[in-house]
Amino acid sequence: MSAFVDSILNVNPVLALTLVGLLVFAEDALFIGFVIPGETAAVLGGVVASRGHVELWTMMVLVVLAAIVGDTVGYEIGKHFGPRVLNLKVMNKRRAKLDKAQDFLRRRGGSAVFLGRFVAFFRAVMPALAGTSRMHYPRFLVFNAAGGLVWGAGFVLLGFLAGNSYEAVAKAAGRDITAVVLVVAVIAFIVWRVRKARRERRASAPVPGSAPEPEQ
Repeated sequence: MSAFVDSILNVNPVLALTLVGLLVFAEDALFIGFVIPGETAAVLGGVVASRGHVELWTMMVLVVLAAIVGDTVGYEIGKHFGPRVLNLKVMNKRRAKLDKAQDFLRRRGGSAVFLGRFVAFFRAVMPALAGTSRMHYPRFLVFNAAGGLVWGAGFVLLGFLAGNSYEAVAKAAGRDITAVVLVVAVIAFIVWRVRKARRERRASAPVPGSAPEPEQ
């Protein structure tokens, strides 16, 4: 893995941009994220920029676009081939995680698409699950673009600031951000349940000043 990373850092700028873009794209479109997490490629892109091979803003734009387009392809794959994709052998060992991702999407909808961008496994499968569930594409696109922008720009900037310490940063960032997202998801679920309970109580409470219906 380290030899592969070093080879990307030492190729010409155009090829480096191409490789980073393809890795980020393929994570969501082709489930490559099971092998190479997308944040590794994004951080790597930032390291390439830090060495002066390419402009930082160019790498950011590339990674963000690759993330958004990759998610869109993953969505279309799920929409047209959902059941077959979910029954692939590669999914069998990850069935428990897949069930959690499906449950998260059912409960949170578009928010799951955004938050899933920051958790490695969810990032790889959430677009296909959204397509399989027939989420309206405009809604999916809004949350997909927001997640791709924050995630892509953030991890490229991390790599740019980290420089040669990219390996430690990529591993730590992936682990810590996953923990943060899980905490945020739990808090969001609790808030949603409290608000739902309040709405139900208000709906069932009698309207002040209303007279009881006369007896027949």
